[in-house]
Amino acid sequence: MEKSILLHCLTPEEFKVIIKEVIQEELVTIKKELENNDSDVLLTRAETCELLKIDSSTLWHWTKNGKIDCYGIGNRRYYKKEDVLNSLVLLKVKRA
Repeated sequence: MEKSILLHCLTPEEFKVIIKEVIQEELVTIKKELENNDSDVLLTRAETCELLKIDSSTLWHWTKNGKIDCYGIGNRRYYKKEDVLNSLVLLKVKRA
């Protein structure tokens, strides 16, 4: 069932309220979509190791060798999930 609005029966204030509600609903939808985009999610060292299924020493070597970018604040180190996933490369296996 479609909703219809009869503008001649609305006061300007009622019309403003309707417009405001529609805009708020759309903003909530957009906000949820942006929150689901986890490209800027920061991972700790432990979370990064878990994601890649590697040991922390491997992560340290890959970071030191520039294979994965690392960000820091004080003594803490973080990895952007998008950077970690983008650092993965496709390996081509020779077939016998």
